[in-house]
Amino acid sequence: MKRLRRNPDESDPETNPDPDGEGSFSKDQHERKCGLSSMKMMGFFVVALMVVSVVFSVSVVLQDPPSDGVLESGKNVRFLDVMESSKEEQVLEVQPQKGPVDDDALSIEVRKDKLLGGLLAAGFDETSCVSRYQSVLYRKESQHKPSPYLISRLRSYEALHKRCGPYTESYNKTLEKLKTGHHLESTDCNYLVWISFSGLGNRILTLASAFLYALLTNRVLLVDPGTDMVDLFCEPFPEVSWFLPLDFPLKNQFSSFDQKSPHCYGRMLKNNSFANSSKSILAPFVYLHLVHNYDDQDKLFFCDEDQTSLQEVPWLIMKTDNYFVPSLFLIPTFEQQLSNLFPRKEAVFHLLGRYIFHPTNPVWGLITRYYQAYLAKADERIGIQIRVFDTGTGPFQHVLDQIIACTLKENLLPDISTEKPIINQSQKSKAVLVTSLSGGYFERLRDMYWEHPTVTGEVIGFYQPSHEEYQQTEKQFHNRKAWAEMYLLSLTDVLITSSWSTFGYVAQSLGGLKPWILYKPENQTAPDPPCGRVMSMEPCFHAPPFYDCKAKRGIDTGAVVPHVRHCEDMSWGLKLVDNESEL
Repeated sequence: MKRLRRNPDESDPETNPDPDGEGSFSKDQHERKCGLSSMKMMGFFVVALMVVSVVFSVSVVLQDPPSDGVLESGKNVRFLDVMESSKEEQVLEVQPQKGPVDDDALSIEVRKDKLLGGLLAAGFDETSCVSRYQSVLYRKESQHKPSPYLISRLRSYEALHKRCGPYTESYNKTLEKLKTGHHLESTDCNYLVWISFSGLGNRILTLASAFLYALLTNRVLLVDPGTDMVDLFCEPFPEVSWFLPLDFPLKNQFSSFDQKSPHCYGRMLKNNSFANSSKSILAPFVYLHLVHNYDDQDKLFFCDEDQTSLQEVPWLIMKTDNYFVPSLFLIPTFEQQLSNLFPRKEAVFHLLGRYIFHPTNPVWGLITRYYQAYLAKADERIGIQIRVFDTGTGPFQHVLDQIIACTLKENLLPDISTEKPIINQSQKSKAVLVTSLSGGYFERLRDMYWEHPTVTGEVIGFYQPSHEEYQQTEKQFHNRKAWAEMYLLSLTDVLITSSWSTFGYVAQSLGGLKPWILYKPENQTAPDPPCGRVMSMEPCFHAPPFYDCKAKRGIDTGAVVPHVRHCEDMSWGLKLVDNESEL
């Protein structure tokens, strides 16, 4: 029962229409009350309809978010960098999660772009090589798209590899030529065998060179697995392996192949044994010695006439430690095809590298765990790759001085304040990834920015995954870490590399970055200027030929065509650049 409030006026119907508190009042009062209640109910009904309408409208709007915008918060997907959006299309790049990547949470645009604009083939078992399709989560959108012709040629090559790869009927038939030593009837498959040779950076660059040559000459590329290639790289082609079978007849001879080998192309030219051979007695294989110490006869490989002769050889065995792609652009036979494949010349390794080189799951684990732990949350990521060719025990003061001078001169890192504290702290953070065989440079740089504030108030963190002290080419886990560090450097926003270093070349080209390159010191003195921006992200061909095949005389091959020039870090080397007038 409600407790009723009593007052002198509570019996007055004007002041208290319900004196008993229970609704017992006169007939007129009852009618007025009913009319008032009906009006109130109608008002409540109208208001309720308005509320329901608003809620429904809001739910419809939020039910279907813009395709380029928002993922459900329940999916726990974080965004790393918003890729530059154009008027035609907007795409968001998703930051890798700290836990396993939930593929169902990815936006439609990211799903489409995991094939890198058609560069990669669909249909692989994604769990066998997680990096193939997951790398898009860690990279900014590439400004260099594969040409339609390159995409078409890659799909054609994949079909050729499937038809002619190891243990196929065509492979077994062509293999008989090696076993018998005779040139039998022609087959529909010719091969290029790449010998695993030199350090990891060199192997990556030379394997890309070999693949491009195979693409240009319609050969099937087979890769000598060496001691660790299977451990480092996923299979790039669908269904059939690119690795040379262990029972390949010549495999035991690979380590002994050199310029003195009877089947060495340069030696055969010297002895006139190749030029005088008829098609019926042509050798079943030819060894191509393209190592840095090759001679003038070996270098004739880069001549049109010699390429025509080599077309008839079913098996070419190649050993090289050079990124020889720039000289392929000087061979007239390949000129038009290369122009169609790569309208932008400086994107050759960038595109081929992203197509071929996918870290295996163990290496991908090293990459992603380190990235998420130390680099993902920074506003900017800076890579510093240090390779020192001086003898002696580092760190060297002149190298450290050069690195600091470069970062300050180019405004890549802020200066430090040694006199007064910085009160206004910036909210911006920079993560600096240092790679070096020595841990000394990292420690000196870390301590410098730990002990003193930056003049901008920015927070700078330094990280170095490993410091092996010396190169251990044949050590499996050493190469795992080396491959992981190259890849991590390629994920940075800004990159500084060292002259002559293939390690740095791989990182810059995979990442689509034009780094600042540290000029090689002379007499243990930091050069002035300490560094400079490169012309293009392409690697440098360290030992190119200087020969005019038509005129049969020496020539400066860095001045023949606008898109092949001398390198910034090696005056005699060659590299590809874009000639803007041709674009």
